[in-house]
Amino acid sequence: MFGFDPLYFLFAVPGILLGLLAQHRVTRTFERYSQLTTSRGYSGAEIAAAILRSEGISGVRIEPSDGFLSDHYDPRSRTLRLSPQVYSGRSVAAAGVAAHEVGHAVQHAHSYLPLEVRSGLVPLLSITSQMAGPVIGVGFMLAMFAHSSFASTVVLFGIGLFAFTVLFQLVTLPVEIDASRRALGAIERGGLLDRAEYEGAREVLTAAAMTYVAGAVASLLQLLYFVLRYASLRGRER
Repeated sequence: MFGFDPLYFLFAVPGILLGLLAQHRVTRTFERYSQLTTSRGYSGAEIAAAILRSEGISGVRIEPSDGFLSDHYDPRSRTLRLSPQVYSGRSVAAAGVAAHEVGHAVQHAHSYLPLEVRSGLVPLLSITSQMAGPVIGVGFMLAMFAHSSFASTVVLFGIGLFAFTVLFQLVTLPVEIDASRRALGAIERGGLLDRAEYEGAREVLTAAAMTYVAGAVASLLQLLYFVLRYASLRGRER
């Protein structure tokens, strides 16, 4: 049903294009600064360890992980997992990404509220993100055969599930922006990079933040589309 709906493409295409542009920018920026070795020669793992020490945080493990830019902090096990390019890399890009992930560990240590909210939403997100699309699709398929209130109720339920995904992405934005702010502050206070390298790390983190903004915008546009389609469905029932 959505595949031949011009309205869907009107809302979907801008989000898709924005996401592609953001992903292209972060990949290009990371590759650019991956070629620039830091003057102090610290690896990403060493940068992470230095920031943890400076923040007085202990008990956080730093481990290598598989995959390109698979870097993340796991608050459940208090483990910082860095991709091979970041864990062993001694580039400006590796320093920026490693410091950003440590920013999440610092947030966790200080009970940063948005991070706690996001962590609390994760278990529910794994369910709602898988159910939203099928439920909305079933609702609209039912509406094709009978203009009943049951069909619109199913659609509304699916929209509610999808709205939860949008909420998660909106909560993620301040978490990621704050982690980058903490990262850059720790780099500057610790003198881990010189001024030009610091600006490069900031550019890497800014590009990465844009991917989260693009994802949130795309989801908001899709949510708006579903709401408009639901309103149209309700209009036909009257």
